[in-house]
Amino acid sequence: MNTFLKRILILLSIIAIGLFLYSCFVENIFEKRLSPKDTVEFKLNDLKLKVFYNRPYKKGREIFGALVPYNQVWRTGANEATTFETNQNLTIKGMSLPAGKYTLWTVPRDSTWSVLFNSKQYSWGVNSEMQPMWDPNYDVVDVEVPVHILDAPVEQFTIAFDNSTDSLSLTMAWDDVKVAVPLK
Repeated sequence: MNTFLKRILILLSIIAIGLFLYSCFVENIFEKRLSPKDTVEFKLNDLKLKVFYNRPYKKGREIFGALVPYNQVWRTGANEATTFETNQNLTIKGMSLPAGKYTLWTVPRDSTWSVLFNSKQYSWGVNSEMQPMWDPNYDVVDVEVPVHILDAPVEQFTIAFDNSTDSLSLTMAWDDVKVAVPLK
């Protein structure tokens, strides 16, 4: 075997070993994630909206007021910070949200939620002390929306766009709670 082929085989072996070690020690690419990633998109005429988030499961746990404390900023999902992207300016309860990409944060309460659109992009949702990485100095829109109690619990945290009544809203549901943020 010539020298060039040997070098290529050695290089390919090193790359394969590196990928294997990465998958074992950093992120097991073969194992199902506890909070899978998801992307939700909405398109209507020229309007394009997109949300990237991670979807934790209820797994028999008490969610709001326990796992997700009341009156504290929540990263709105798990793992990476949830992002909201719009290609057009929006109005949210009378407040202007310019076209762009935002991180989405919430402050759950028993009867209302504050929903925060933050212009800073964060690599992760929480720091090493499990505190939200959210910086209030970058909040562009902060709206309060009512909580709707659901008849049946939602097992996996879900974000969606609802345009069923010709009134577009961004909805978030988990356990027996659902909130809707009106978008214009």
